[in-house]
Amino acid sequence: MIPQEFFGVGWAELAFLLIAGVVLFGPEKLPVYARKAARVVAWARAFADNATNQLKAELGPEYQDLTAADLNPKTFVTKHLLAEVQADLDDVKTELNGVKSDLGLGVSAVSSAGAEVKSTLTSATKGSPALTAAELPWDDEAT
Repeated sequence: MIPQEFFGVGWAELAFLLIAGVVLFGPEKLPVYARKAARVVAWARAFADNATNQLKAELGPEYQDLTAADLNPKTFVTKHLLAEVQADLDDVKTELNGVKSDLGLGVSAVSSAGAEVKSTLTSATKGSPALTAAELPWDDEAT
């Protein structure tokens, strides 16, 4: 299987970068600069690995499974500090989802009852004559 991307760069971008490198640096110096770039990437990777290992050593044995993605504060707190209460949080979420569905059923029942009352009132008032202003139980001029 041929990969479609190489380090997040597609084949078209890779070809463009190669052509731009040949144009900018020339075919003689391009391999030299490619080796230098590879050394910089290897140095940065070694630096990051060393920093991660040092951080693991200083934090203690409970953080030995620490990865670079775990250094995101949200992920770190969720994974290490909230691990023991996560089951309780899941139970609360489940209960709240049940309450939400119960409320949805109640709203639909009230809505259908309101529609039924409205249709009953509409059908009951179709045959009766309209009320005049004198028959209304309130005073229009006072309001």
